[in-house]
Amino acid sequence: MKIYTKTGDDGSTGLFGGARVPKHDARVAAYGTVDELNSVLGLVAAEEGDGEIRARMQAHQVELFNLGAILASGDQLSQKTPALSAELVAQMEQQMDQADTELAPLTNFILPGGCKQAALLHLARTVCRRAERETSAVRVAQPKLGQRNMPGIKYLNRLSDWLFTMARLSNHRAKVADIPWTPRKS
Repeated sequence: MKIYTKTGDDGSTGLFGGARVPKHDARVAAYGTVDELNSVLGLVAAEEGDGEIRARMQAHQVELFNLGAILASGDQLSQKTPALSAELVAQMEQQMDQADTELAPLTNFILPGGCKQAALLHLARTVCRRAERETSAVRVAQPKLGQRNMPGIKYLNRLSDWLFTMARLSNHRAKVADIPWTPRKS
């Protein structure tokens, strides 16, 4: 089977179930950004750094594929379309609470950076926020689909908080200080 189909040469793409939509459709933008986020998590998993944090990436990569499938499913979900895991959201909350016991209280804004793993986690967080905005836009543009992807918005919202916390934890465990934001004085 060839990887190229030429069916998108007219500016359209296929959803699961066969429907075709413009490549600028809100669903395509959302699942494209979810895919981009998944790739950034792949970078985090491949990068040297805290092994516990790296090991947690795969569960989120699977969940992001699930969310992408929901967003790409067209107007009707099939029996094969995976559901999102409420358990994973609860696990992230527990992991953030545990990380907070290791971290100093956050007293100011911090700049993305520190060790390379933390910098990649901050990058993932910003892509996650864009995926959240675009998934939220689907809710408005496609009300029927929007009812289905509401768990995805909750997941992405929590994931961005989790990525921020994991970035701080990565720096802490690498003994690299977070970089405080100090506004420039006029």
